[in-house]
Amino acid sequence: MRRQQGRLGIFGILCVASLISLSATRALAGNVETLLMPGKVSNAHIKQEEKCGNCHDRTNKVTQTSLCLECHKDVAEDVRTRVNFHGRMLNAGVSECRACHTEHKGRDADITQLDAAQFNHALAQFPLEGAHASLDCAVCHKRGEAWRKATPSCVGCHKSDDAHQGQFTQSCGDCHSSLSWTGGKFDHSKTEFHLNGAHVAIACDACHVGGRYKPTPRTCVGCHATDDEHRGSRGPDCGKCHATKEWKSAKYDHLKETGYDLLGVHADIDCLACHKSGNYKDKVPQDCDGCHRADDAHARRFGPKCEDCHDNEHWHPVEYDHLKRHKFSLEGAHAKLECHTCHTGIAGEQKLATDCKGCHRSEDPHAGKVKGDCAACHGQSGWRADIIFDHDLTDFQLLGLHRVVSCVQCHNSLAFGKAPSTCSGCHAADDVHRNGLGDKCASCHSSNGWPLWVFDHAKDAHFPLLGAHAKLQCADCHREPPGTRKMSQECVVCHRKDDRHLGQYGGQCDRCHSNYSWKGARIQ
Repeated sequence: MRRQQGRLGIFGILCVASLISLSATRALAGNVETLLMPGKVSNAHIKQEEKCGNCHDRTNKVTQTSLCLECHKDVAEDVRTRVNFHGRMLNAGVSECRACHTEHKGRDADITQLDAAQFNHALAQFPLEGAHASLDCAVCHKRGEAWRKATPSCVGCHKSDDAHQGQFTQSCGDCHSSLSWTGGKFDHSKTEFHLNGAHVAIACDACHVGGRYKPTPRTCVGCHATDDEHRGSRGPDCGKCHATKEWKSAKYDHLKETGYDLLGVHADIDCLACHKSGNYKDKVPQDCDGCHRADDAHARRFGPKCEDCHDNEHWHPVEYDHLKRHKFSLEGAHAKLECHTCHTGIAGEQKLATDCKGCHRSEDPHAGKVKGDCAACHGQSGWRADIIFDHDLTDFQLLGLHRVVSCVQCHNSLAFGKAPSTCSGCHAADDVHRNGLGDKCASCHSSNGWPLWVFDHAKDAHFPLLGAHAKLQCADCHREPPGTRKMSQECVVCHRKDDRHLGQYGGQCDRCHSNYSWKGARIQ
């Protein structure tokens, strides 16, 4: 009985193994690669799961990104044209898709892995500014829809908020800001009807009744027919007599009737201000001098053409192109001067100099000792404010610490030309060698500082300072100025008093001694 049960058990195991083997054979026959798949792909890629070659190239991993872009053509176009998020990333075009988007994490895996809190929305070519900055992503991006499909136009999101009901075809941003709909600014001057006078202050609905912007009348009678006291008897062109400022002050076409246009403050003054007799047939002067001679603060020194400097709005500020008229630009301190500071005589009779010395000769602290134009060193904002002298153009360039010293440290006279040009000329008192090494300080020292001396004794003197010599001061050997006597390089010349042999072995001490110490002499 037990033997029979054992046979049945073995038979069952063989049946199960056969079924498993059959299933595996069928699976291998269908797609052997799916058996090696590390995990299910996301729902978005479920159609590509049956064939790994849709996304993977077993022979070349580098081509995986190109396979992604073959399906995601919109992203490929962004990368190619450098637009939208994928085209404006720092690593656009060189990074691999899988660096951000992983797969085989299961059907419900988030392969986008977008960190909304850290996302730089400006890369999507739509910076979140104003009221947009505090919005939740879901307000603009619909659930289940690609993020890129969100409309970038105002009307795409705010069509229901459009108080104009689609009457304006231009962008909402032309009038409104992203902070709020209220406070919109519309430039009416860009339309065919400019707002002047009383039109500037009235509300939009006064003309655009009920928020209707098209069609709106552009003629006076089109809006003001009910205000016409003449009841149409004077025709539809109200502008012949009335101005946009108000109805009551009917205007007179002064230019057409008299040839003199009333501009600026002239348009607001009373008629009797010019027509003093009250008889409008009396001849009235049409030039500035004819009416404003008593107001001329220049006492007529600049002639009768007031309009050369002044306009019809006011006497001040004066707008006069001095550069264009006189080839002399008023800049710096000159721009603040009154005209009478330079123009002391009558215009046309007085010729003014255009160079610095012509006006400022008495202010020259150099007493004429410095040649050339003042502008070579001084600017126009002030004599001391912007000195611009370039010392590098002289025979003595300012290097190192020379650039930070004041002029008076070297130039004790405002003539400037007598300053010494050698190191010893200025630094004789600073010479710790007391002229023991001559006046060519630059051979050893740098203009960046005295301690930064760079003399190469081996190269420049052909005598390397080795051993005990390296610790000596220059004056220990150089007791006379360089050039006065050529120094010998024999040991006995300097060390004759140290010679215990009293000259018995000659002057070539280095045959037995080293330059580190007399002790430890070697006998050859």
